[in-house]
Amino acid sequence: MKRIAINTALQKYREKSPLQIVKEESIEDIEEVEYDDSIISVSFLLETIQKLPDRYRLIFNLYVLDKFSHKEIAKMLQISEGTSKSNLSRARLLLKRKIEVYQKMQQEA
Repeated sequence: MKRIAINTALQKYREKSPLQIVKEESIEDIEEVEYDDSIISVSFLLETIQKLPDRYRLIFNLYVLDKFSHKEIAKMLQISEGTSKSNLSRARLLLKRKIEVYQKMQQEA
C-alpha cells in the first residue's frame, strides 16, 4: 500500500508540474544542528515542511521521512543523485533558517 501511494503521488506530481528551477543565493554546507525540542513544536515543524517549495518538500519527505536513498529518489523522480542531494541540502537550509527565526521569536516573547 505504501509503495502504491508513493508511486501515485509521484505520478500526479510529474503530470502537474515539470521540473522548475528555484533561484536562491549560494548554498553553503550545512552542519548538523541540535535544536531544543521544548522550544520547537511539532506542529510548527510540520507546517514549515509543508511550506517548502514542492521539489524540496518531495525530496525531503522521501529522504528523511520515508528513508529512501538518493539513488532511489533519483530513479523515481528521473533526476541525478546530485540534484537529489542538492535539493535536500537546500530544503534543510530553508528549514534551518525558519527554525532559527522561530527560536529567536520564542526567546524574545
